[in-house]
Amino acid sequence: MDVDTGNMTPTNLVDKVVVPGDVVLDLTKMENQTIKLGSGLCQDCDYISVMQAGKLRLSKPNKYWVESSQKRYVPSSEDTVLGIVVEHRSDNFLVDIKAPNLAFLPVLAFEGGTRRNIPKFETGTLIYARVVKANGIMNPELSCTYASGKAAEFGQLKNGYTFETSTGLARMLLSSPTCPVLEALGKKISFETAVGLNGRVWVNASSPDDVILVSNAIMRSEFLSGTQQRIMAEKLLERLEKS
Repeated sequence: MDVDTGNMTPTNLVDKVVVPGDVVLDLTKMENQTIKLGSGLCQDCDYISVMQAGKLRLSKPNKYWVESSQKRYVPSSEDTVLGIVVEHRSDNFLVDIKAPNLAFLPVLAFEGGTRRNIPKFETGTLIYARVVKANGIMNPELSCTYASGKAAEFGQLKNGYTFETSTGLARMLLSSPTCPVLEALGKKISFETAVGLNGRVWVNASSPDDVILVSNAIMRSEFLSGTQQRIMAEKLLERLEKS
């Protein structure tokens, strides 16, 4: 959701806990500029208010959202998600993204997509995709390309191991600079991850032991500081070396 604003000043609530009803931005005090609203926020006349408890976050220059550790996912445009195909229809795939409603992925929403090369995804196929449209009424729409039409990392994820986390942990894993637990593991072993803001994580590596280690480290990291994450990862790596 984009909101045209006036004289924009940084809110003093960024990175602080907010609860439903809190007003985080007053649009009457802002100059012409566009801000983007993510999950947990809504516009009420001239004010941006909170819909769910959590921490108010700002992704510079202009995207605000409320970060909370919850199992249920509320889709927001431009989120990256891990979805599971539940049905194939003539024009689209129905995909479970842990949201209140199933998402639909058009059969042409792939790089170079045409009627002649429609992907053949079976029920249960894991898909890494981008949320194109989302609101509280209609089913979310997904795409396996960026706006440029390039697929990049989007598409089917094969092999590996998939598990569910909270949405808060998912955002932490996608944070910049690299999340400490992933950075510590990456110094010793090679692995791939795909993280969905809907609270799903996919891990793949050359050996099952590495997949298990990385998955366990991620699941244990949610409530640890950066230093604690590194220590925990190092201990798990030591156990792997001794086994």
